[in-house]
Amino acid sequence: MAEIRPIKGWRYRAALEHDINELTSPLFDVVSEKQRQALYQHPFNSIHLSVPAGPNPADQAAALLNEWKKNEVLQQDELPAIYVYYQYFTLPGSHQEYCRKGFMCHMRAYDWSEKVLLRHENTLPGSVNDRLELLEKTRLQTSPTHGLYTDPHFSLEKYLDESMQSPIYETEDYQGARDVLAVIHDLNVIREFVRVLGAKQVLLADGHHRYESSLAYRQKMTALNPNHTGQEAYNYHFIYLTNTESDDLKILPTHRVLTEILLSDEDFLAQLQQYFTIMPVADAFCLNEVIAGKQWAFGLYLGGKAFKIKLKPEIFGEMDWNMPAVVKELDLTVLHYFVFERIIGIRRNSQRSFPGLQYNRNFAQCLTLVDSGQARAAFITNEVTMNQVKKVCYSGAVMPPKSTFFYPKVITGFLFSSIEQHEFQSEIDSCFQLAPSERIIG
Repeated sequence: MAEIRPIKGWRYRAALEHDINELTSPLFDVVSEKQRQALYQHPFNSIHLSVPAGPNPADQAAALLNEWKKNEVLQQDELPAIYVYYQYFTLPGSHQEYCRKGFMCHMRAYDWSEKVLLRHENTLPGSVNDRLELLEKTRLQTSPTHGLYTDPHFSLEKYLDESMQSPIYETEDYQGARDVLAVIHDLNVIREFVRVLGAKQVLLADGHHRYESSLAYRQKMTALNPNHTGQEAYNYHFIYLTNTESDDLKILPTHRVLTEILLSDEDFLAQLQQYFTIMPVADAFCLNEVIAGKQWAFGLYLGGKAFKIKLKPEIFGEMDWNMPAVVKELDLTVLHYFVFERIIGIRRNSQRSFPGLQYNRNFAQCLTLVDSGQARAAFITNEVTMNQVKKVCYSGAVMPPKSTFFYPKVITGFLFSSIEQHEFQSEIDSCFQLAPSERIIG
């Protein structure tokens, strides 16, 4: 199953570590333009490598990376390690603190057909191409994708907790989460990580575009290398792994906003009534509460009025999309089929890129967009559950676009992973390889 190996990580030199707050940045696909412009003002911020500016961003990032290495802005750790990454956070409306526990390592970049790493959404080719060009020019992975493995015995958590007694970094990020990094060098412990993951499939939670770029790079380099062995640096991907069984693994909903509807509010409601029962809600700010935990139920904010809409059970059988039942039964599939395709007329294959259909995680902002006239309607949704994510991944199908938002997002700047061959390999790599008798079977 999943082959992992430790990383000889690149990190900011010790003299800069006290400024780690000023060096981290959001992931490339969530950083706002305003955040970017502010972060660009710091000459050493990680944004210069992860989301480079300028007319030739990949070339600029490669040149800057070489300069940073030469001037020892970044330095490579001497020994391969498992890097432990904890994120402490609270959810909106709650004071309870959660701690998502995970670790960063290299994992072999598997083709989807190998069914070792499983996805739950499709990617946009443009975003993959941008990430691929950056990877080709820098051969540096600036931030890990987020993968999930299932271990009901929590057999690795004791090692994670122990390492956190001596953290390397600690900072509060743009989300308000407290991020803490620690390291494991113990050979026997690392071998235990390799052994446990060697019996697991991995589900891709976040970072589909970054993983696709690694996969494309591996395929390209394999074709160019007549002496390919499978052990080259380009075969591996930088990943952050967390346990699906943890109660601190949180998925937040992503709501849907329609900026254009070719119907009056009255006609739109009449069309909805064919498929949904509609109940007025006095206070729009209660929409997320009145639908909580209810299957096929959504909050609708339209023309300053709030409604709870719920699919009529007898209507569900009319869905004719060809997909497994585990995907058909998702709330978001119901919404995308009966509302966006049947009523609005946006065909399934066009929904991801349709400009009038937007995705927004901020509940209050969805209402504001309608009130301000920037949108016609907002659909408030429930979150997808971890169990649903598992079932869809194992089915081989994908969810509707923007179905999951694993919270919090990892940050960029704590650790960088090189796939330059001389920086990737270590003299002690063979020590981490397991004999057949050491592997977990089944």
